[in-house]
Amino acid sequence: MHLDLDEYEISVAHALATLGISSEDIARTRLPFHREPAELALAERGMDGAEHYLIPEAAVAWKEMKAAANGNGIELYIVSAFRDLDSQSDIVREKLERGMSLPAIFTLSAPPGYSEHHTGRAVDINTPGSIPREIPFEETTAFAWLMTHASRFGFVMSYPRNNALGFSYEPWHWYFVRKASS
Repeated sequence: MHLDLDEYEISVAHALATLGISSEDIARTRLPFHREPAELALAERGMDGAEHYLIPEAAVAWKEMKAAANGNGIELYIVSAFRDLDSQSDIVREKLERGMSLPAIFTLSAPPGYSEHHTGRAVDINTPGSIPREIPFEETTAFAWLMTHASRFGFVMSYPRNNALGFSYEPWHWYFVRKASS
């Protein structure tokens, strides 16, 4: 059987092979394959000058959600948004170099081609006074606000406790599904 792979799929296969990740390793993650979007828009420029991109609809929804939170005295900012294959490969490679096993890595970080960040719909969110990408974010008023209001702007928490994908609990990671109709 001849498989017709497009350029992106070939790039993913190359990234996985370079990292020594087999198709069996991928199957064990239970994570879905994610494509990169055709278009991205600047969602936010960080205090450090870093630019965070999302698909245009998600960027608009993020700005609206951030403004609404701010109106309630809650400050939100993006730690990470769109990531390309090279950036995701670097994250996995760093963990491999620290001696982590692939099964351990894949409860914390998705393999290249399988990260929601590739879609331009995922944001890692933080608030002042909280360490980025740490569980204590769940104890902040920002997290409580997100749990109550994020769905109104089309964002859902991707990895709640005991999620079906076996991915670590990430109270900071939110995924844009679609903005609710007004």
